[in-house]
Amino acid sequence: QMFEGKGHAAVYQKYRFAPGKELQQTILTYLKEKRTSPIELVVDVGCGTGQGTRFLAEHFKKVVGTDISEAQIQEAKDSPSTPNVSYLVSPAEVLPLEDASVDLITSFTAAHWFDIEKFMREANRVLKPGGCIVLCTYTVDMSVRYGNCSEKLTKIFRESWDQLLKYSHSRVQHVLEDYKEIFEALPFPDKKRITDIFDKILMTVAGVVGYVESTSPYQVFKKHDPEAAKSLLQETEKRMLETMGVSSRDTPVEFWVRHVCVLGCK
Repeated sequence: QMFEGKGHAAVYQKYRFAPGKELQQTILTYLKEKRTSPIELVVDVGCGTGQGTRFLAEHFKKVVGTDISEAQIQEAKDSPSTPNVSYLVSPAEVLPLEDASVDLITSFTAAHWFDIEKFMREANRVLKPGGCIVLCTYTVDMSVRYGNCSEKLTKIFRESWDQLLKYSHSRVQHVLEDYKEIFEALPFPDKKRITDIFDKILMTVAGVVGYVESTSPYQVFKKHDPEAAKSLLQETEKRMLETMGVSSRDTPVEFWVRHVCVLGCK
């Protein structure tokens, strides 16, 4: 129940980024290799505010985003999207879908929050024979690049992140272990795990700080000590701007992230 509040959903919608080009390419290439028939129905589970769902809608006939949080789904519905997208409030472990009705199940930076065993059973139930599953997450392996001060900026970013790690939920361990357990739990023999997908996301200083604000450890810290949490964001932004020698928080930077992707075919 980490992402269910309205305030958190709004921050999430504002600062979470869509899947980057390399991750998109990895997914689309895999599906091209595996699928002979066209993909009719995609279900994006734990869709949050729909960043991944909207990417899928550009490529497939019908996409349904599901999430347990009403606030996240409301944000997703309020965002501009194409007519082939719809959203449903639903837990990942009980999907309101017919047996063998889905061609592709995806989940972006969400599968580690599911009851893995129940979700895998449910995915197996709703997927057609030959259906595919794609479970990705970005890792904490992130860097900030700008001019000749990339190393210093990354250090500042990681220091602020290190302060939050003690507020991480135990489920984040799945991410730290590159989805190894999730991969092992996938009940299809035809599967693979890719751990070295690197993406460059174009952001601003405000966007990088906003991303930190959107994470679950930050939100836990904020509940625990609102003043200290606010001060961490302000201090991080201030240090970044000083290091870059600029005054505007809208100054563009490159945000590099490493993705892990678990892919399988039923």
